[in-house]
Amino acid sequence: MGESLRVLIVEDELALRQGLAALFEAAGHRADFAADGRSGLALALEDPPDVLVLDLGLPGLDGLSVCKAVRERADRHVPVLMLTARDALDDKLRGFGAGADDYLVKPFAGAELLARCTALSQRHRVGREHLL
Repeated sequence: MGESLRVLIVEDELALRQGLAALFEAAGHRADFAADGRSGLALALEDPPDVLVLDLGLPGLDGLSVCKAVRERADRHVPVLMLTARDALDDKLRGFGAGADDYLVKPFAGAELLARCTALSQRHRVGREHLL
């Protein structure tokens, strides 16, 4: 296992939040949660996570709006993975257009979600010297 990540998951379905908590914690990561868009945005800006896992259909403020606001207002790049049931190409393009770094459709394999989050967390290293 690599570095431990701090992941912020913005998801309104309680059962999915609980499952994601178990998944990330079993992999040695720390997961924080928000159940609506406004709370998720506030948490992401207050203490930027290593990766933001963001649902699109959220109460209060939808995932696209949260992603756009994070891109406009965060003091550093926060990797965003959209995790949603919306699987149409137009939905994916809107997600990337809002600033998402990755897009994963529900249902998903837990191992794939973990791998994508790890990859996203490491992209900030692009252009740095690689030391052994």
